[in-house]
Amino acid sequence: MGPDILLAVLAFLCLIVGLAGAVLPLPGPPLSYFGLLLLHWSAFAEFSGSLLLTLGLLTLAVSVLDYLVPVWGIRKFGGSRWGVWGSVAGMMVGLFAGPWGLFAGAFLGGLAGELLAGRDTQAALRAALGSFMGFLFGVLLKTALCLVMLWYAVAGIWGWQSGVGG
Repeated sequence: MGPDILLAVLAFLCLIVGLAGAVLPLPGPPLSYFGLLLLHWSAFAEFSGSLLLTLGLLTLAVSVLDYLVPVWGIRKFGGSRWGVWGSVAGMMVGLFAGPWGLFAGAFLGGLAGELLAGRDTQAALRAALGSFMGFLFGVLLKTALCLVMLWYAVAGIWGWQSGVGG
């Protein structure tokens, strides 16, 4: 297997795992971006420097927001650190229950964290909802960015030049 084919195979593996990582607790956008770079370094596709810079900056921004948005959501809805940590723990446990387990885990973990912090049920439910909304928004942002990078990879391979080459 030649080096270009190996780079292309690794690129698409990174892009697909990155897309899964938009929902799973994996670094989705950075993996997808690395896949795009691998494809760029192969003979199969060439991307403009401005496209790579833009997608790199978006990857950085979405990765930072992924940590800030759930905290903002839980704080906006009156939650505490207990709710944030509970939400993260709930996601990890929910991972073993399948894709819906992640979403349910984020909510239930946030709820459990708030209840452990001594919040009343109504305040804990409100904070858990904020945590869940933040988590969901982060997943949507990561998924959208990973899909954009996957689209550019396919466009680059097939030679669609609209904003790809350069």
